[in-house]
Amino acid sequence: MGSSNKECDYLVLGLGSGGIASARRAASVHGKKVIAIESKKLGGTCVNVGCIPKKVTWNAADIADTLRDAKNYGFRWSQDEPFDWTVLKRKRDEYVQRLNQTYEKNLAKDNVEWIHGRAHFVSKNEVEVERDDGGKETIKSNHILVATGGHPKLLQDIEGSDLGISSDGFFALEKQPKKVVIVGAGYIAVEMAGMFHALGTETHVFVQEGILLPFDKMIQDAVWNEYSRIGIKLYSQSKQSKVEDIGNGWKRMHYQSGDAKGTIDCDCLLWAIGRAAEVDDLHLDKTGVKTNEKGNIVIDEYQNTNVDGIYSVGDVCDRVQLTPVAIAAGRVLADRLFGPAKSSKIDYNNIPSVVFAHPEVGTFGLAEKTAKEKYGEDKVKTYVSEFTPTYFSVMPDDSKVKSKYKLVCLGEDERIIGLHVVGQGSSEIIQGFGLAVKMGATKRDFDDYVPVHPTNAEELTSMS
Repeated sequence: MGSSNKECDYLVLGLGSGGIASARRAASVHGKKVIAIESKKLGGTCVNVGCIPKKVTWNAADIADTLRDAKNYGFRWSQDEPFDWTVLKRKRDEYVQRLNQTYEKNLAKDNVEWIHGRAHFVSKNEVEVERDDGGKETIKSNHILVATGGHPKLLQDIEGSDLGISSDGFFALEKQPKKVVIVGAGYIAVEMAGMFHALGTETHVFVQEGILLPFDKMIQDAVWNEYSRIGIKLYSQSKQSKVEDIGNGWKRMHYQSGDAKGTIDCDCLLWAIGRAAEVDDLHLDKTGVKTNEKGNIVIDEYQNTNVDGIYSVGDVCDRVQLTPVAIAAGRVLADRLFGPAKSSKIDYNNIPSVVFAHPEVGTFGLAEKTAKEKYGEDKVKTYVSEFTPTYFSVMPDDSKVKSKYKLVCLGEDERIIGLHVVGQGSSEIIQGFGLAVKMGATKRDFDDYVPVHPTNAEELTSMS
């Protein structure tokens, strides 16, 4: 209890991926006195309610798909007991807890002092922290990093919306829903729909337009068509008007899809309608730090805000919201502030991204439409391939999942400026090929490469 006043070289608000990376770099490499504040669990969204537990769940869903495919390879087995959601949740939670403990050990090893509490600005170089034990800290620093991340949005303008959960709530589910309704069209909605369906939950997805709208049209169409084929119910041009509790844990959602109105009952309603920056109680008004129309902190290419001495990385700011980006930005920022590399910055262009859908999606660079709008249709050429991976060669036609690849090329030398893959293994494929594209690879470079055979990725080296 009680209160105290402290000063440090570097004050970090938020110990997610970006905050931890920056705090540890400043302390361990540059020897600075670092204090960090976190109000929840160490590791932020990615470790606790994002990438890590999502990928564990996706692995379970992928195994479920493999088990269904096994009979086509001659395996004979009987599943005497259904999938046990509680086992998956327990093991997933245990893994996340181990990661939390690892982060705590690493912070201690690097001499980063961290406080469990909630921080808000008093001035541009002073923060007050309300500790979990009821005490207060006032901390001053000439260098303050805001890395507080984000949180899921909930639909708030319709009656009964609080009967639904967010993606955070997905990871808290103690038992597997029988029937889920997901409202949303982004990668979170698409990923969770695929996982629910693969694990045996009846799945319905409501969108306003299409899905994965920032992605290349080939990706949008491929995932939509495959989800429809495997039995996920998709509702376009949809709006929700009311949700009501009908007892025994079930809800009834009233909706309109196109011109048709209806209701749908479910035991899990998941809002996946986007994320918002975690800035509500930071009292940024005490600092003059600017935010954009979405509430994200505005930064320049060096992670600077408009206020000297205040910086931002990760999901709270107005740049690419991916874990590796936050980590890279946090480390480079610490090097720039406290090391000799005063002009260090990260390149926000050409960053790969993956959607762990069913099938996987990998994308790098510009979508075809964006490339043509930027450079002109006569300067852009695309190559597209659709094929059936060897994995599906022994399966009946109604079980085969095609892969689709696209290269977007610019100019006479056909420098590759966009690479988009949908299908088995896409997350691993985009990793290596994305690096080649970032290094300036051309279509001729891909054509001249002698690939490993038989693989899915070799298709990228023989497209015409």
